[in-house]
Amino acid sequence: MVKRLKLMFVTALLAVLALGIAPPSGSARAQTKPPEVVVIRATGPIVQPFADYVYRGINEANQRHAEALILVLNTPGGSVNISFDMIERIRASEVPVIVYVAPSGAKAASAGLLITLAGDASAMAPGTAIGASSPVGAGGADLPDTEQKKAQEYISAEVRSLAERRGSAATKIAEEAVTNARAVTVNEAHDAHLVDFVATNMDDLLKQLDSFEVEAGGTTRTLHTANATVTELPMTFLEQTLLAVTDVVSDPNIAFLLLAGGIVLIIVEFSAPGGWIPGALGVISLGFALYGIGILPVNWLGMVFIVLSFVLFVLDIKAPTHGLLTGAAIVGLIVGAIILFGSPELAPYGTLSIPLVILVSLTAGGAFFVVVMAAVRAQRRIPITGKEGIVGKIGRVTSDLMPSGVVQVWGENWLADSHDGKTIASGSEVEVVAIDGLRLKVRGR
Repeated sequence: MVKRLKLMFVTALLAVLALGIAPPSGSARAQTKPPEVVVIRATGPIVQPFADYVYRGINEANQRHAEALILVLNTPGGSVNISFDMIERIRASEVPVIVYVAPSGAKAASAGLLITLAGDASAMAPGTAIGASSPVGAGGADLPDTEQKKAQEYISAEVRSLAERRGSAATKIAEEAVTNARAVTVNEAHDAHLVDFVATNMDDLLKQLDSFEVEAGGTTRTLHTANATVTELPMTFLEQTLLAVTDVVSDPNIAFLLLAGGIVLIIVEFSAPGGWIPGALGVISLGFALYGIGILPVNWLGMVFIVLSFVLFVLDIKAPTHGLLTGAAIVGLIVGAIILFGSPELAPYGTLSIPLVILVSLTAGGAFFVVVMAAVRAQRRIPITGKEGIVGKIGRVTSDLMPSGVVQVWGENWLADSHDGKTIASGSEVEVVAIDGLRLKVRGR
């Protein structure tokens, strides 16, 4: 009996201790953190700073073990190669990436369609559009038949791969966006299941995403976003600056102006040393130009012609040929610019203005021609200072030349010899005919 009482006591004591240790169910729920959704807003052409910002957002969302990353997209398109790199990063993310084309009036044009299709889920705001992804040549013109076919087949294959999970209607629209430059409205895209949702704002999107199944990182998961904490991840100042600079210098016309201006200023600095402003401005201008050219899909053969043209400019200054080399340099600069910015993939960044290239080239050539003519005149000009400048000047004898004596020229007394050995009396005017060290040769007038 005693043993039974002891056993019951120990059992009761353990039960009380267990109740004291275990937290209440309400407290456990209070300690559970709500899911987190990271939001990034990518606006502008698809260039490297744009992609780097998206990569940072993906990495941050994965480090935070977020419920999802929402990429708010508004782009006219851009580099296809950079877009393909972004697609790889999006598809490899452990955290689901939701692409949201917003706000109203935004678009996911050209390569933006590929980014949208790459998302684990996608949405569009009312008044947005998507598509028009047909490859074009420089200036927006159609590519030659062979190049057009190759580019379309390449991008179409990628589009089919991304869109096939959304059904035949979505795949058809996506392919026509590439082959026929088709663009569709938000309602058309939603009806064809090209996108999953039409969301008026972020709150609306989070509500619709709740309980939606996605496949990310090789696993299927159900999103819980109804009460999620939204963490905005804005661009840093450096990212904003790089994107703004990239947006400007990636225009082929601006890049050419900076390139031509930078080289001209540097050559001016070398031609007339002593100041630092032209050289400093030239280095800065050339740096921005090379940054822009590094972003653009250029044909580097054109750079060879441009460098050669400025070599000809310099040669015409050092060994004047009355402008012949300058003329050849102008032609080389025009041809080089056209070749440099003649890549078919350049169209999303802008169109090279041929009249601008000709005007800048003629202006640069004219500036160099002025420098060349100034150099020619300087070589032909009779010196007016120094020892050489005294030859031909008129002086007056202050001490009889028999045949040596003293003459006054330029207000200074010089030892002088009579050029023909004859005596010249004091007070007579003489002309300097030569100089030998510090001694003049003169003749009477």
